[in-house]
Amino acid sequence: MDAQATTKPAVLILLGPPGAGKGTQARMLEQRFGLIQLSTGDLLRAAVAAGTPAGLAAKAVMEAGGLVSDEIVLAILKDRMAQPDVKAGVILDGFPRTAGQAAALDGLLAEAGQGVTAAISLEVDDAAMIARVAGRFTCADCGEGYHDEFKLPVEAGTCDKCGGTAFKRRADDTAETARARLEAYHAQTAPLIAHYRGLGVLETVDAMDSIAAVASELGSIVTRVSA
Repeated sequence: MDAQATTKPAVLILLGPPGAGKGTQARMLEQRFGLIQLSTGDLLRAAVAAGTPAGLAAKAVMEAGGLVSDEIVLAILKDRMAQPDVKAGVILDGFPRTAGQAAALDGLLAEAGQGVTAAISLEVDDAAMIARVAGRFTCADCGEGYHDEFKLPVEAGTCDKCGGTAFKRRADDTAETARARLEAYHAQTAPLIAHYRGLGVLETVDAMDSIAAVASELGSIVTRVSA
């Protein structure tokens, strides 16, 4: 990481409600530290496409209209973390979401002689977060995120990252939906905060600050915990 090598890949968890900036910050950490962002949805889709045993199991469940079990998700995560491109470490985005998943992840990492390097909670103001979520949109080609107020493309109508000109908004990015998702997040995440605080790996960051300020603080945390 930066100038220093680590003996084991770092395992970073980003905790934060929808709109806290997890995706944006994870991509910036990827670029700076050579980490790999792993989101549950992307992992499932990749495993299904690759036809791995865990991916085939996930495909069968999804085709039947069911929810993929924690066991299958962990198997897919284990396979992905064994790939050579994650030697610097990973950023887990969207997993774990519950205390049960956190305990299962601890067990998976312990099997490899590892543990969570840091669980970073992006702290938000709920009222401001609802406004932030309601203004989000992304590039339809590369997925780069933007916002009506906080992050517009440098050139109007053109993605800064890939030059694409098509953009999209999630149908569920409304104030009402954001409020419900925040309530669910707080209910589910409170036990995770306590869990990682108990392990001594919890870090907190004011996610209401500017993107650059949050990135700077996250970078300092990653440098410190990975030394």
